[in-house]
Amino acid sequence: MSIEIKVPVLPESVADATIATWHVKVGEQVSRDQNLVDIETDKVVLEVVAPEDGHIGEFLFQEGDTVLGEQVIAKFIAGAVSGQEVTKAEAEAAAPVAAAATEESNDALSPSVRRLLAEHNVDASKVKGTGVGGRITKEDVEAFIKSAPKAAAPAAPAVQPLAAGRSEKRVPMTRLRKTIANRLLEAKNSTAMLTTFNEVNMKPIMDIRKQYQDIFEKRHGIRLGFMSFYVKAVTEALKRFPEVNASIDGDDIVYHNYFDVSIAVSTPRGLVTPVLRDTDTMSLADIEKAVRDLAIKGRDGKLTVADMTGGNFTVTNGGVFGSLMSTPILNLPQSAILGMHAIKDRPMAVNGQVEILPMMYLALSYDHRIIDGRESVGFLVAIKDFLEDPTRLLLDL
Repeated sequence: MSIEIKVPVLPESVADATIATWHVKVGEQVSRDQNLVDIETDKVVLEVVAPEDGHIGEFLFQEGDTVLGEQVIAKFIAGAVSGQEVTKAEAEAAAPVAAAATEESNDALSPSVRRLLAEHNVDASKVKGTGVGGRITKEDVEAFIKSAPKAAAPAAPAVQPLAAGRSEKRVPMTRLRKTIANRLLEAKNSTAMLTTFNEVNMKPIMDIRKQYQDIFEKRHGIRLGFMSFYVKAVTEALKRFPEVNASIDGDDIVYHNYFDVSIAVSTPRGLVTPVLRDTDTMSLADIEKAVRDLAIKGRDGKLTVADMTGGNFTVTNGGVFGSLMSTPILNLPQSAILGMHAIKDRPMAVNGQVEILPMMYLALSYDHRIIDGRESVGFLVAIKDFLEDPTRLLLDL
């Protein structure tokens, strides 16, 4: 029985997607729910799994191709297949690809491959493709160039080659990286972004963690970290400064009466900002568990579009990488972002005496079109006060 493999339904904010990686070959036997292909959108990577036990009969799109929601990308054959049938299926699938390779136009090749072929005056029909379905990859072209006789080499390019022992690697941007680049550039060019700084004494929170860490972990099954305090402090400050929890939509200011906080998470594919929803109703344990789950999903590439959608304010913690000071950039369409940094022991004046205290710099970047200096400074001071006196968070003071 033949089954159509389709692109999942894409959200309204995502126009199209890209075939990132095919994890199976034509004719390869797979099990039900086994991942067949990764489809990359502007926000997340979607997995498409096998609907039944069976094998791929035909690829309709290759890696790097752009596809639309619910578009058919492959034919799937349900049921077991013998070794001879697999070989036959692979041969039948490879035959038209191989025949087309000699006639394939540059439009069927990726931009990096076309560029490399043009630079070295190489005929694509002479290059054997090792990609999915016989597709020519950049590595195939490089291997062909290296193996070609020197006499057949094209004239030296205008740009001098790298010296011996030096090399470069050129790879196309992933869809997520291009989206990140465009959004950051848009935030830089379309907002009146400023950053205000403060510092916070982390000793009170560190003392609480030291005193209650073991009890907290036994009770809730998770360690008590700093992020739950940060999110709680941000949420309470947002209640007091609604302008920071608002956003600009055209000529209107949209004030949000709910508290969804985005958390910057570093993943192998880049920095993403999944959302903690209704943080005003979450306990410290709830926040710690949610942050852990999002971090694991980000590491494993399991974040969904729903995880990434929304968010009224962002918290990013560069301190985990050792950052002492930074100016975080806005996460549009949000109006502000809070940067946390490394906690360092520093000599501080306390009641006329010098004490060594664990201090951390805070950085609040904000859109000056909607948030004035008074609100931005007051908001950051409120966060500082909550963190330096965390009992206020627990007592809702």
